[in-house]
Amino acid sequence: MLLFPITWHIFVVRFMIFDMPKPTNKKYKLGLALSGGGARGFAHIGVFKLLEECGLRPDIIAGTSAGALMGALYADGYSPEEITALFTGHEFSEFASMQLPKMGLFDSCKFHKYIRKTVRTKNLEDLQIPVIVMTTDLDRGKAHAFTKGDIPDIITASCSVPIMFNPVKINGTYYVDGGLFNNFPASVIRNECEAVIGSNVSPVVPEKYNKTIVGIAERSYHYLFRANTEKDREICDILIETDEFGKHKMFDLKNVELIVDIGYKAAIRAFDEFLMNKPIANLIKSYSSISSAKSISNSVTL
Repeated sequence: MLLFPITWHIFVVRFMIFDMPKPTNKKYKLGLALSGGGARGFAHIGVFKLLEECGLRPDIIAGTSAGALMGALYADGYSPEEITALFTGHEFSEFASMQLPKMGLFDSCKFHKYIRKTVRTKNLEDLQIPVIVMTTDLDRGKAHAFTKGDIPDIITASCSVPIMFNPVKINGTYYVDGGLFNNFPASVIRNECEAVIGSNVSPVVPEKYNKTIVGIAERSYHYLFRANTEKDREICDILIETDEFGKHKMFDLKNVELIVDIGYKAAIRAFDEFLMNKPIANLIKSYSSISSAKSISNSVTL
């Protein structure tokens, strides 16, 4: 429950701007880290929505897989509502095709073409907000962070879960999903930012899963992703996550708006908790109590 439904966001803005450590020589004030997680990544849209309501705009975004996709679209000037509309009403088959397994079970050419058609900016370095996209260099077995280059190629690579999708060849090197080494790239921007807000949509919860090749692969990757996110979770100033994300499958395109709403509500809870851990918390509680008392008094008078 929010402390004050109307004016609480003003306090968030003040805290983020004034109550964080004093300005240092860091390049950016506010960084936003967005995890991978397949369709759960639509929850990041809800985070964008709350940030805008709070008057906050990230100075840099780091994203992996779905987080890279959502972050790039947002940095490309799409509003949260527009990003939601881009994926609402679509099905998985519109973005991937089953193929005779060679390098992957699915061909992601449709997804690549959709990104190519959708983005307004060709190269990563030309986006309105700097974006770092995490991938895995499959040839050398290490994480690779892209800060420039062709957006559709790089985003498709970051979203290409091994075995499930074909690797993407960029400048002679094969790349796959960045979640293998860094599914939640808060650490990638931590040293450059005074404050970092992180949205982690890949919790592993004890839900039932399909005993199929795809279901087992999905479950296995989620365990892998969880294992490499612990340190990144700890270094966020505000961490947004909830077990509710775990109720949705990797390719769940039937509940885009629901997942966006879950992300929005999770962000509200995280911001509210952030406020309560601040020294001014008692003042806020007093303000809330006084406001409630006045409201009751006015009702009685009327």
